Amino acid sequence: APAPSKRAASSLHLTPLNLFADSHPSFLADKGGRVFVAGHRGLVGSAILRRLVSLGFTDVVVRTHAELDLTRQAAVEAFFAAERPRYVVLAAAKVGGIHANSTFPADFIAANLQIQTNVVDAALRCGSVRKLLFLGSSCIYPKFAPQPIPEGSLLSGPLEPTNEWYAVAKIAGIKMCQAYRIQHGLDAVSAMPTNLYGPQDNFHPENSHVLPALIRRFHEAKATNAPEVVVWGSGSPLREFLHVDDLADAVIFLMDQYSGLEHVNVGSGSEVTIKELAELVKEVVGFQGKLVWDSTKPDGTPRKLMDSSKIHGMGWKPKVPLKEGLVETYKWYVENVIADKK
Repeated sequence: APAPSKRAASSLHLTPLNLFADSHPSFLADKGGRVFVAGHRGLVGSAILRRLVSLGFTDVVVRTHAELDLTRQAAVEAFFAAERPRYVVLAAAKVGGIHANSTFPADFIAANLQIQTNVVDAALRCGSVRKLLFLGSSCIYPKFAPQPIPEGSLLSGPLEPTNEWYAVAKIAGIKMCQAYRIQHGLDAVSAMPTNLYGPQDNFHPENSHVLPALIRRFHEAKATNAPEVVVWGSGSPLREFLHVDDLADAVIFLMDQYSGLEHVNVGSGSEVTIKELAELVKEVVGFQGKLVWDSTKPDGTPRKLMDSSKIHGMGWKPKVPLKEGLVETYKWYVENVIADKK
C-alpha cells in the first residue's frame, strides 16, 4: 500500500477534537443507539447500566464473562461484527487488592492488556462504533505525584510497586485510545476515577478496599457484640471517595460532552481522614463499642487526592454526600452479602 502523503499525515494532528461530536447527534439525543457496556456485573459497570436504563436508553447490550471472554480476540471480533454497537463503555477489567496484585502480577498485566486491546481494536474494525469510553484508575499516577494529582502527572515518575502491573496495563489503555484517535479517528476517550464505593462493591475479608473493609468489620463486631474494633495506623491519612452512581453520571456526561485526547480525572474534590471515615462507618453501622487505633501499623500514603477541576469546569459535579452514600451501601451489604450467607 502506498505511504500516506505528508499532507494527509499532518492533517491527523490538525483535526479539531470536536469533529466527532459535530458529525452525529449527541449521546443523550441518541437513546435508541446500541450501547455495549463491558463489565456490567462489576461495581462500575453495574452502576453505568442502571444509569443508562434510568435515562431511557432502549438498546443496551451486555454479556457475562461466560458468554463472552474479552481476553479472546476472535470471540470479541465476532461479537462486535454480530452486534454492531454504536457506543462502547469499557468498564471490564481484572481487579484486586494489594495481595492479589503482588501474587498474580502476570494475570493482572496480561488479562487487562488483552481486554483493552481486543475491545478497542474490534470497536474500530467493526465500523459501527461512534464513541468509546475507557475507564482507568487513580493508580496510574506516580507514587509521589503532586497533590491534588492533575492529569498531566501521568508518566512523570515511578508507580506504586504493589500494583504497578495493573497500573501499566491501564496506562497502556489510555495511550491506546489516544493512538487510535490520532491514527484512525476513533472517538475514544478515557476517564480516571478516584476511590469508588457503593452497591456491588467487593466486601471480601482479604482483598477489599478500605471502605467496604470497614463496613464489614464494624458489622461483624456489632453482630458478635465485640467490645472494640482495631483499625491499622493513626487515622491521619486523607482519602477521597466517590459514590459509584456519581461516576456513572460522569461517564454519561463525558460520553455526551467530551471528545478530547487527554484522559479526564473524575473525583469528588473533597477529602476525609481515615479516622473521620471510620467514625462515620461506625455510626452508620450502629456499632456501640470502642474504636482503637493501632499506630504500630503503617499509615500508607499521607494524601491521595485527584485534581478534578477539568471535569468540574466542564459542568459536572458529584451529587451523593458521603454519609448518604454510606447508608445506602451498608443497606445493600446487609440485604445482599449478609442475606446470601443465611
